Amino acid sequence: MTTPAVEHYLAEFSALGNAFPGHGLDWLNQSRQGALDAFASAGFPTRRNEDWKYTRVTPIEKRGFKLPAHDAMQVQAGDLEPFNLSGLECEQLVFVDGRYVDALSRRNVVESGSRITTLESAMNASSQLLESHLGHYANITGHAFSALNTAFMTDGAVVHVKNRGGNHQPVHLLFIATREDVVSHPRVLVVAEAGSRTSIIESYGCLFDGCYFTNALTEIALMEDAQVDHYKLQEEGTKAFHVATLQVHQGRNSRFASHSMSFGGGLARNDINVVLDAEGAGCMLNGLFMAGGRQHVDFHTRVDHAKPHGTSEEVYRGILDGHARGVFNGRVKVYPGAQKTDARQSSNNLLLSRDAEIDTKPELEIYADDVKCAHGATVGQLDAQTLFYLRSRGIGESQARGLLTYGFAREILERVDLAPLRHKLTDGLLHRMPHAETIREMVE
Repeated sequence: MTTPAVEHYLAEFSALGNAFPGHGLDWLNQSRQGALDAFASAGFPTRRNEDWKYTRVTPIEKRGFKLPAHDAMQVQAGDLEPFNLSGLECEQLVFVDGRYVDALSRRNVVESGSRITTLESAMNASSQLLESHLGHYANITGHAFSALNTAFMTDGAVVHVKNRGGNHQPVHLLFIATREDVVSHPRVLVVAEAGSRTSIIESYGCLFDGCYFTNALTEIALMEDAQVDHYKLQEEGTKAFHVATLQVHQGRNSRFASHSMSFGGGLARNDINVVLDAEGAGCMLNGLFMAGGRQHVDFHTRVDHAKPHGTSEEVYRGILDGHARGVFNGRVKVYPGAQKTDARQSSNNLLLSRDAEIDTKPELEIYADDVKCAHGATVGQLDAQTLFYLRSRGIGESQARGLLTYGFAREILERVDLAPLRHKLTDGLLHRMPHAETIREMVE
């Protein structure tokens, strides 16, 4: 028996009818209907589900979010200035409340070596690329939010990287929310052909301090020798709900890097799943989250070493203040026969108040005997001796605490290769600290 919350979304789906893009494609209709059935069967996750033990989604269920009307809010180019990446040459696609807005986007700025289009256009054009890849990697069975996104996927981006060799210009996908009580389901598909190189940046922000729900899903497929650097910046309002899944499938000798930064949202959940499905594949997952007040941030990662000679490295750092709560659950699974696997994982967390809380749970599941695997987790406060040393040198307590907090996060920021993005992330981190300008002068 379905719950009222599930019935709400079933009714929303039924009301759309043939309004979905690509509704004439049988395979797409079957994909949507199958996902809707999977969502109806699973329902929203409860705390009895181990993967959601520390994160309640009841507020999302009770709110009954609606799909936004087609009439786009009047957003001006100047409104996007806080979200732009100054100094970075890139193609930028802008989505407002889940729908692409051409007037705000920058297309064909540089020769990127990629074919970039919107998901809606690709669906209406009966893209063979979509039929071969869309929905082939993300698991919807038992995963309510991924199933919900697949059922309602309407717009987003499709990036097909075709040219072998070279470092192509980045692609910036900017998702902006403008309305209260609406839900959007951004969908991104990236297919990197053999030997190709690209960088994808996903940014999520809002133009108001209201309650809304972003339910995002990104699938990335890397062919042999391909390299993809994926950056995600989430800085939505403190009343917003953000649930996102990143699903990655890697071919032989491919390289994938994820840099996920979460600064906003009342509830933010990020699932990052990587399958190393061929020999020699390697991935690096970096993450930084900072939360205060009563924010709740949850990172769940899973790396499946399915074939031999795979490498993975995970480094996540959390900074929590006020009554904020953080969750990190990192699982590495080494399959039988995946010999010579080298997997490392670390979760380090800094609590700035007595009421902040972190639940961290690194996991290793190993079914091969010739591997090197390690994990570790730490939870602590600012070092009292170091704090005393800085204060004895004439630095005020608040500035000293900010300086040490910045130093804790700096390792993650320095892993970001794109300088304009790294500068923006640094600004975002410092902006959330008292005496930001004083600290900036000390570290620059």
